[in-house]
Amino acid sequence: MYETILFPTDGSEGSARAEQTALGLADQFGAEVHAMHVIDTRHYSEPALSAMELVTDEAEDRAMDLLADVIDTGEERGVEVTSHCCHGVPHDEIIAYADDIDADIIVMGYRGQTHSQKMGSVVDRVLQDTERQVLAV
Repeated sequence: MYETILFPTDGSEGSARAEQTALGLADQFGAEVHAMHVIDTRHYSEPALSAMELVTDEAEDRAMDLLADVIDTGEERGVEVTSHCCHGVPHDEIIAYADDIDADIIVMGYRGQTHSQKMGSVVDRVLQDTERQVLAV
């Protein structure tokens, strides 16, 4: 049923739940998981040789750590995980990457880093702007 699962992560509790769901589906269907993190360029500018560049570098390091953890957890479960880190507007980048890899499903945390009482805005925008199946966990 699923061959390619996209799992965007922001490191939130919602993402942790979605990670377990994505890896479980991959294990069940023998699918590959593509874990991704988007560094939101609306929050980080990218000028050269500035204090903001250091903050951006820290965000990239955090992203790589998040993705490495997903890869490690996948290996423990016998699931192949590919990682992807990029800069841009999260919902746009998630949809574009889903199209690039022809994802069968996008598995996302229902509540991300910035929303605690309702569906996260990134999940909401992905649901609105893609025709792909989205599972909000």
